[in-house]
Formats: sequence, structure tokens, C-alpha cells
Amino acid sequence: MKDADKKLSKPKKARRGTSKGRGKGGPAADESTRYYYKGNRQKQLRAFVYTVKLGTLTRASEALYLSQPSVSLQLQALERELGISLLERNRRRINLTDAGEILYDMARPLVEGWENIDRDFQAKVKGLQSGRLTIAAGSSTIQYLLPELVRRYRERFPAVQLQLANVTGKDGMALLRADEADFAVGSMLDVPNDITWAPVYHYDPMLITPLDHPLASLASVTLQDLSPYGLILPPQRLSTYRLVDLVFQQRQVPYHVAIEVGGWEVIKEYVAMGLGISIVTGICITESDRSRLAVRNLKQYFPQRSYGVVVRKGKFLSAEALAFIDLIRPGLLNREYDESGHSQR
Repeated sequence: MKDADKKLSKPKKARRGTSKGRGKGGPAADESTRYYYKGNRQKQLRAFVYTVKLGTLTRASEALYLSQPSVSLQLQALERELGISLLERNRRRINLTDAGEILYDMARPLVEGWENIDRDFQAKVKGLQSGRLTIAAGSSTIQYLLPELVRRYRERFPAVQLQLANVTGKDGMALLRADEADFAVGSMLDVPNDITWAPVYHYDPMLITPLDHPLASLASVTLQDLSPYGLILPPQRLSTYRLVDLVFQQRQVPYHVAIEVGGWEVIKEYVAMGLGISIVTGICITESDRSRLAVRNLKQYFPQRSYGVVVRKGKFLSAEALAFIDLIRPGLLNREYDESGHSQR
């Protein structure tokens, strides 16, 4: 037994003696320990990011194709090695500590970058010959703003599978936060702290009426002039309705909505039929509209609406996504945009 013990101990002695200039004590052992943990840090951070992103150990283990005990052990090892608590565990959901928030912001782009390295490497070597790009956008953005950009993108990268997710507001934010969309293009009034918004296009608010409407013949129009006439507006859940309501309330001018209906094309058609008047964003006004509608700028009363690129902070953007954003404006995301709070654009 003693001979066997000596044989088993030889590899340990050999490893300790591999560092020249070190003694036989702790420093070499610590070096070996640190090297060992670096080999597992990627797995630990991946388990950490997936657990936070998905909210529970069960979902994280399913996504990682690991058992729950394996994921739990990786999280415990990460906390032990960093010497700080990262997660607050309860029965329903796992929450981040302050230190966990910091590490999550640092680790998430690293994990996403590592998982996409094969695809991005192929894209760099071969060009964008394949891949997938999902852009979240509202109906007006898809209809009026994106067509030319999509055409140019398809000409350059025909093999990329492009998906335009027609969503607005909270649904669009949910796609970004769940990584089900690479980025969004649209307008924002309130920008959450975890979102980066880079505005590019700016449009004035426009009053539209039938050509023979009494307002069409006025030299200038005030909010009080609009008060007697029924408005045709998008549904209340959308930002346009909220913005119109806010301005009338602030000016203490009474108004009433005759019709709520979604879609600028439908609204323009109803206005042309004489069913009411509307306040729309200039993005939807075309040359053909001016032949059947009276169009007047209302920027003295209502703020401009800005449209641009919306990205989750810390998001690792793929080569496919960066190529599309560069079509919008080259180098748009090279500097940090932080439009937190209410936008007056």
C-alpha cells in the first residue's frame, strides 16, 4: 500500500515542480488552481447568463442541455471563486444582487459572442452568404421607412434570411429582451434604462383633412380650430394617440375622437372620405396623398417624431445586423447612445 501511495503521489509532485524559480510550496499550487478554474469559467458564465436571462434553473438547464444540479454547481463555483453573492434565490424566480447586475452586463456580450463565433467567422471569411436577421418594427416603419433599406440589403446579401417582425411598443421590447430580435427600428417616446436608442430620421406632425374641408381654406390653424371636428386616430395603446391627447390636455383644449382605427393608410382613406380629420406623422405622407388630402404642418403644437435603431444594451450584434445598420447610417452605433427618459424629439 505504501508503494502504491507513492506512485499515486508522483504526478502531483511533478506538476508542482514544473514552474522554474518557484519553491515547493503554495504559489505553484495556486497557479495550477487558477489555470484550472479559467478552463471552467466559460461554462460558469454561460450557466450564469442563461439562468438570469431565463429566470429559473429549470429553464436554464433545459436550454443548456444540462441537469439542474450541474447548473447549480457551476453557479455556486462561480460565486465561491469570485468571493461574492451574485444571485438571490427563491422558489419562483432567481434575482440578481448588485454585484450580479454588474457581472451580467459584462458577461452577457461575452457569452453571446462566443456562441456566435462560428457564424461570424464564416461571415468574415466568406462574406454574408448565409445567416438570419430578425428586425422588430411597427407597421408604419415596415411600410414607409424600411422598403428601400430592405431592397438594398437583399441586393447585397441575398442569402441572408430576413424576418421583419411586425410589432409595436411592449411587444417589440419583449422581443429585444428575449433575444428573439436582433434590433428594432422605430419611434420611441420613453426609453427604458436597458435600451439604447439611436434616432436617425425626423418627421413633422401633419394635419390632414379632405380638400374641401373648412380647415383647408384657413391661412393658419390653431388647436382651437380643430376642437369642433372629430379626430380619426390610432388605438389608445399606441404612442400617437397618447401624444395627441397629451398636447390637447396641456393646452386645455377640448377635443373628441370620432374613430379609432389602426394603420395610416386606413386613416388617410377615412379622412379622404370625409369621415373626420387626423393628425399623422409625416412619415406616412406621399406625393399621391397631396392630390386628395389637404396637408398642413403642425410642428408649432406637436413635437417631431424620430425613428431610429433600438438595441438592448450589451447586445452582441451579429455581422448580419451590423451590415443592415450600416445601411441606415454607417458607424451609427460606434458611439454610446443613451436617450433614457422622455424624448422631446
